[in-house]
Amino acid sequence: MILLVDDTPENLISLKNVLEKHGFEVDTANSGEEALKKVLKNSYVLIILDVQMPEMDGFEVAEVISGYSKAKETAIIFLSAANTEFRFIAKGYSSGGLDYITKPVDINILLLKIKTFYRIYEQNRKLNEIQLALLEEIEFRKEAERKKDEFISIASHELKTPLTSVKGYIQLLERGLNKGDIDIVKSHLAKAQIQLEKLNGLIADLLDISKIESGKLKFNKQYFDFDQLLDSIIEVIHQSNPGFNIEKNGAVNVKVFGDEMRIEQVIVNFLTNAIKYSPGATKALITVNLRNNELYLGVKDYGIGMRADQIERVFEKFYRVEETSHRFQGLGIGLYISAEIIKRHGGAINVRSVYGEGSEFYFTIPVEQLSSEV
Repeated sequence: MILLVDDTPENLISLKNVLEKHGFEVDTANSGEEALKKVLKNSYVLIILDVQMPEMDGFEVAEVISGYSKAKETAIIFLSAANTEFRFIAKGYSSGGLDYITKPVDINILLLKIKTFYRIYEQNRKLNEIQLALLEEIEFRKEAERKKDEFISIASHELKTPLTSVKGYIQLLERGLNKGDIDIVKSHLAKAQIQLEKLNGLIADLLDISKIESGKLKFNKQYFDFDQLLDSIIEVIHQSNPGFNIEKNGAVNVKVFGDEMRIEQVIVNFLTNAIKYSPGATKALITVNLRNNELYLGVKDYGIGMRADQIERVFEKFYRVEETSHRFQGLGIGLYISAEIIKRHGGAINVRSVYGEGSEFYFTIPVEQLSSEV
């Protein structure tokens, strides 16, 4: 917007009409005081300022405006009929003017100058936007690099842990075989198998991350019995954690159209997290039902819980709660993968949590993806 400042009304009207005919948005002020009030309230790209005005001349107005942080990018063009000497022109430039034009004004030259200024202004604005975007992009590269380095460090440690355990059990197996102690051999084999399953899970998660980022995470959707799947998962989890009780509340009695293995992956992640992050607790509660035309499944634990700031980030890739990272193993990608799976089923995933009391992770799948008939 352009602000015209002149104490002669006919000058304001004529110049305003010309500029508006050429597509410029124009505001006016008939004194220096009024101009200063408007500059404080509005943003102007250009101020065309008459030099000869009573009480406060154009030079004084320009000097005051130069002290406004809001108007530091605003350009000023002086117009003068009487003060045409070099010393006045020099004062205009020293007062912060972009140009000094003497009257009578050649309107065509004034329009060319205004258009040229607007073109320069737009170019500078775009350059500033590009510079800001580049700075933001650089910071995002830096952050991505930091996260990548942190993840590589975590992944190396997490992968090394079960590998080291397997190597140790293999050495113990060799000793057991040499001694002919079959019971010890069986025990070490079982423990080695547990570590290999952990390793396999970590590798599978890493592969899923790669597939998600490359857009190649595949889904094999078909109808399956959701209640049957859930009962099967609970049985398997109970076998590997016999001291932990999983209570089930509700049923849906419908067949779901989706990827059974991927949905299982999400539920298993919820349950294993419930066990992992509930030291000292002995139970978790699964709630499953149909509500608001959606299938709802929630896994409630009675563990360490999370603060509000942690809840906001828990589904982010590679996020691990800082104070628990040294106590609990994991890559920080299970919930991120789970969120992607549920998203690809048209659903939503979330968590409710109270710090020190426990959490309930849950997901919903729209009823449009459900059917009581195959």
